[in-house]
Amino acid sequence: MKKFLILILIISTTFSSCLDDLNTKPQVELTLEELLQQDPNAISGILSRLYASYALSGVQGPGSSDISDDPGESPFLRGIINLQDFTADGMKNRWGDDGLDQLTTTSNWDENNKFFRYLYNRIYYTIPQANNLLSVMRNVTVNDQENIISEVRFIRALAYYYLIDAFGKGVLATEENIGASQPLPQASRLDLFNYVESELLAIEPTIAASNGYGRANKAVVQMLLAKLYLNAEVYTGTAKYNEAATFIKKVIEQGGYSLAPNFVNNFSGDNDSSPEIIFPLIADAVSSQSYGNTTYIINGSLSSDTMNLDDYGATGGWGGHRATSAWYGKYCGGVTDATQLTNCPDERAKLFWTQGHSFDMADYKKWTDGFPSIKFRNTNVNSSTTSTEFANTDFPMFRLADAYLIYAECALRGAASADLSTALTYVNNVRTRAKAGTITQAELTLSFIIDERARELNLEGHRRSDLIRFGMFTGGTYLWPWKGNTASGTAIPNTYKLFPIPLTALEANPNLTQNPGY
Repeated sequence: MKKFLILILIISTTFSSCLDDLNTKPQVELTLEELLQQDPNAISGILSRLYASYALSGVQGPGSSDISDDPGESPFLRGIINLQDFTADGMKNRWGDDGLDQLTTTSNWDENNKFFRYLYNRIYYTIPQANNLLSVMRNVTVNDQENIISEVRFIRALAYYYLIDAFGKGVLATEENIGASQPLPQASRLDLFNYVESELLAIEPTIAASNGYGRANKAVVQMLLAKLYLNAEVYTGTAKYNEAATFIKKVIEQGGYSLAPNFVNNFSGDNDSSPEIIFPLIADAVSSQSYGNTTYIINGSLSSDTMNLDDYGATGGWGGHRATSAWYGKYCGGVTDATQLTNCPDERAKLFWTQGHSFDMADYKKWTDGFPSIKFRNTNVNSSTTSTEFANTDFPMFRLADAYLIYAECALRGAASADLSTALTYVNNVRTRAKAGTITQAELTLSFIIDERARELNLEGHRRSDLIRFGMFTGGTYLWPWKGNTASGTAIPNTYKLFPIPLTALEANPNLTQNPGY
């Protein structure tokens, strides 16, 4: 099932974005137009390479990088996890890397933090590659052309979505302004939102209903539209929950997905067989090795000091990531120690390693403070496993359980196209699968939903955005361990709802301005 996406492009064409002046003009040694005129079937490898920009550091293996940043630290997915999960309540990292400490403690953020630069550069690597391919495809003919163009526009829209969410501004680079002689003007968050919305609405009717595992299809586009609308009030000041509900209903009712029978099916080495995953980022222990895909999540959460690595299909444990009580304390009404967590019937509560670890995180740099999450693993559910250095586990960027919870949130926020009775059914489907027990209509509240999203979706790249949408990320109303660099948590400024624009970007383009507070 992974055949398409592990067909990484190994040809003489090179993709490289010119970020010196942020005009995002791509440079190629052999033009894509010449390549596709000679061999139209090469589009499969080129498209595969474009998808892989979200999971791999570079095409020449885990030690290579498409951008001039560290190949181990800088991959796109690793940036999503670092900026979405380590900055929020559920996960903390202990390595003490300069820049990563500031994310873990939501403190002392500035434009020099390399982890902000990594994600920004990855965004502006993927966008110009998509632009270049779209420009070329005006002049060549390939099989399934309209559908492939729609896929490329989705890949670009997804990169812009992360720009909107993380940085709130940038430049709007498209196939229309390739080769601009002057630095592009700054585009506001609203400008970028409107562009991504228009792109997704334009391709929703044209992209195929099914493109095979690992490729965008109609449901994937609808899911991104729903997420864009779900956060519209944060991004633009105007709520669009009804629009979010409209598109998430399409995903649920027309996508053909179903909940995996076992929660762990979605996070195991053979999760490409899960009927729940709507859009994955592909990992393969041989053909698509990376320190920035799920290898980062799995190996980073393991250490031979306290656990047997082979139990999770890994040969290396990096001893970095541990969950906090702000995550595992949300199960079974609020557990307060390891015994209660172990005895909790919710199967998701059992996905923390407690032996040899403390419930409380008194010191976030101490491996045994806090429970590592063993939610992601490299072992197979349906067959035997051979432990490997790199993960086979695909990253479920979009999955059905998230769609169910989005629907329920929209219903609770008054979306006319969603109803509370159906919302309750969807939430209880998620909870029944986890053996968590059903809830009543009266118990289904927004407060319940934000906690259920933590129980179900933590470490999947959503948490910071969720907390911002619920008004819980900044300020001091909701605290978690090490928020604001104190063990019990303290208030952080509202300006932390956006990350700073990296200094390198500001220096490269005089049209860019820094976000407030930095």
